[in-house]
Amino acid sequence: MPSHQPVAGELTVDPQYVSQPSAMASTAEPNRNSKYDPKKPHITDLPITRQNWYKHVNWLNVFLIVGIPMMGCVAAFWTPLRWQTALWAVIYYFWTGLGITAGYHRLWAHKSYSAALPLKIFLAAVGGGAVEGSIRWWSRDHRAHHRYTDTQKDPYSVRKGLMYSHIGWMVMKQNPKRIGRTDITDLNEDAVVVWQHRHYLKVVFFMGLIFPTLVAGLGWGDWVGGFIYGGILRIFFVQQATFCVNSLAHWLGDQPFDDRNSPRDHVVTALVTLGEGYHNFHHEFPSDYRNAIQWHQYDPTKWCIWLWSKLGLAYNLKQFRSNEIEKGRVQQLQKKLDQKRAKLDWGVPLDQLPVIEWDDYVEQVSNGRGLIAVAGVVHDVTDFINEHPGGRSLIKSGLGKDVTAMFNGGVYLHSNAAHNLLSTMRVGVIRGGCEVEIWKRAQRENKDVQHVKDDAGNPIIRAGNQITKVQQPIVSASAA
Repeated sequence: MPSHQPVAGELTVDPQYVSQPSAMASTAEPNRNSKYDPKKPHITDLPITRQNWYKHVNWLNVFLIVGIPMMGCVAAFWTPLRWQTALWAVIYYFWTGLGITAGYHRLWAHKSYSAALPLKIFLAAVGGGAVEGSIRWWSRDHRAHHRYTDTQKDPYSVRKGLMYSHIGWMVMKQNPKRIGRTDITDLNEDAVVVWQHRHYLKVVFFMGLIFPTLVAGLGWGDWVGGFIYGGILRIFFVQQATFCVNSLAHWLGDQPFDDRNSPRDHVVTALVTLGEGYHNFHHEFPSDYRNAIQWHQYDPTKWCIWLWSKLGLAYNLKQFRSNEIEKGRVQQLQKKLDQKRAKLDWGVPLDQLPVIEWDDYVEQVSNGRGLIAVAGVVHDVTDFINEHPGGRSLIKSGLGKDVTAMFNGGVYLHSNAAHNLLSTMRVGVIRGGCEVEIWKRAQRENKDVQHVKDDAGNPIIRAGNQITKVQQPIVSASAA
């Protein structure tokens, strides 16, 4: 009876029998661009030329991210900075930064905790003041980034270049059909998210520019300074800090949990991004409300969420179990050890050594070859005789003999380093039923041989477990 299972060349899921989801949001969802037509060729499908280059540029983002900060930098030359305004700019920088890190990122993109309505409104408002897009748009792209990290479907993949992941993806248009799809049903059902998305431009201009100007103007009469320093330049710095999560956090630092993708941990990135710098941990455990798990690591976003939970504004703070976190750390450490181990010379594997007769072993020594036998393994020490720390006469006295007892305490209890060095000199195994030959035969017959192996299948030789190491020192009268 023929099989109905798919074979090579066949698709398990045939597209003609599956309805394809529309790239447009449903009528109940807030479309950012109602004129978007998924059937029309996107500008990114065309090469950039002198005639169409301007069509590839996202001019709204260029104005918000590049244009406004440039105007602010120029105006700052003629605008004195008062200490009250400087202090307010720093405070509002942290507010709007938290709107992104604690709000857009950890609350809405990853649902790592739940927030009461007043906290939601606050985070949506100050997050809009950072001028980085609406919650819905930002979180949708960020979920795609996590699901398709470092692939073509990653909206700001660092594989496309450090500057692209930092700012290029924002100022150049992207084809929405190329960005990986994600589920944002929960965001479309959140009244705060939907309201902020529909009124995004109003939120941006009020919270980004008007509000900080009003505070400085009404507070101490510095209307222009509030607009320039509390508004424009503060927007620039908070944007660049957030963009570092997409670029610097995928380029600088260590990878203590997983190195298959680009995210990395580094304290510098954490300092710049209000605690978002422990990015390798975050990509492994994205629903954890923390980025930093050690007490000494800098993560003010985590501290704020914890404080809000004590005030009743946040609840259901999610944490991965310490056991799972440590398993990931240990597995990565083991992987790095395996990679280092693979680069070292551990000698010819025992199962690849030839089996030789005792008489042949003795004959080769009588013909001038410097061979010794330790625990059934033959080692060629010809080039080592003159370098032997114990002198030439001592090592020569063991040539052509079984020096297992001498090597393991009969004359001198050799160090772990000596056993490792000896392993690089082995050339054969003595026939005669010794443990090494039995081990080799068991390997060939696929019998149960207890041997720990690394990820590449190579045996792991731990200190004190070398084949030449005899656990109990053998008593010997002399080296003669």
